[in-house]
Amino acid sequence: MERIVEQGLLYDFYGELLTEHQRRIYEDVVFNDMSLSEIAEEQGISRQGVHDLIRRCDKALMSYESRLHLIEKFEKVKQTVVEIEAASSEDHVKLLARKILEEL
Repeated sequence: MERIVEQGLLYDFYGELLTEHQRRIYEDVVFNDMSLSEIAEEQGISRQGVHDLIRRCDKALMSYESRLHLIEKFEKVKQTVVEIEAASSEDHVKLLARKILEEL
């Protein structure tokens, strides 16, 4: 999985478990595509401090996934719904499958 996509998924599932400060900086890196230097200047901390915080956040988020497997389960459900949609010849079932995929 591409690194940014993986970070985005991890954050979507487990981001609320980070502190407000961690979330703000992590969002700046992952979603706002800010450089470490830009964030460091904005937050009044060193570039190395931002780098270390991002590494700790990544490690924490991956640790949550290794214990809870929510993203893994999400991907399996999503794939199963895609298979149901592809295998169904009934329009109603396809419509329901598409609705589930939109909800995911």
